[in-house]
Amino acid sequence: MPHDAHPPTVTVLTGAGISTASGIPDFRGPQGVWTRDPAAADLLDIDAYARDARVRERGWRAWAQHAVWDARPTAAHRSLVDLERAGLLIAVLTQNFDGLHQAAGSSPERVVELHGSLATTSCLRCGTTVPTRDVLARLPTEPDPRCLVCGGILKPDVVYFGERLPEGALERAVAAATDAHTFVAVGTTMTVHPVAGLVPLAVDAGARLVIVNAEPTAYDHLADEVVRDPIDEVLPALVADLVASR
Repeated sequence: MPHDAHPPTVTVLTGAGISTASGIPDFRGPQGVWTRDPAAADLLDIDAYARDARVRERGWRAWAQHAVWDARPTAAHRSLVDLERAGLLIAVLTQNFDGLHQAAGSSPERVVELHGSLATTSCLRCGTTVPTRDVLARLPTEPDPRCLVCGGILKPDVVYFGERLPEGALERAVAAATDAHTFVAVGTTMTVHPVAGLVPLAVDAGARLVIVNAEPTAYDHLADEVVRDPIDEVLPALVADLVASR
């Protein structure tokens, strides 16, 4: 049944495309990490990671060199803070692990990190969690750093292939998607499940769907509006319109 809540409530799903202007390459775009180096995806396979020290060593080197450590929020990230402050935002559902929504000023309780976070690292054996920066600082002498509590394998709290989403994240996302009057999908190809399934779920619940993405997506046919223009230009304008129509 279509929603008739007033003022409109907005849920935003963000993917790698919202952070490319911050200097973080996406995965599947024309210049994406996996497009240019398909083997790089193997570093995010949990079975290979747990089994092979060489995979872990390569993985840690890649994380140490990742652009996330120097990235800063963009106008697109900041515009979602404006949406929250206007009282219109239910949640930001993000597939990104870069923490840029929080860095821009989004309330942590409004951000659902569906694919985890690079900010922290946990032990696969005992569950001890430490800042990832602390682990990276050990790499010069420990290329495959182990848990200082129990000696177990350490892994960044990013969801690898073969792992479940963070506890409660999908449930929160489903609630936010089905409560939305407007559902905005930004910078995501919407090919990874179960997250991609949030889009038709929101539409079935009566949400107006807006897709902002450089490339076509599998759900363009469901959208009320599809925008291909640069995210840093489009999203602030879209937010301004939503706030003005409150």
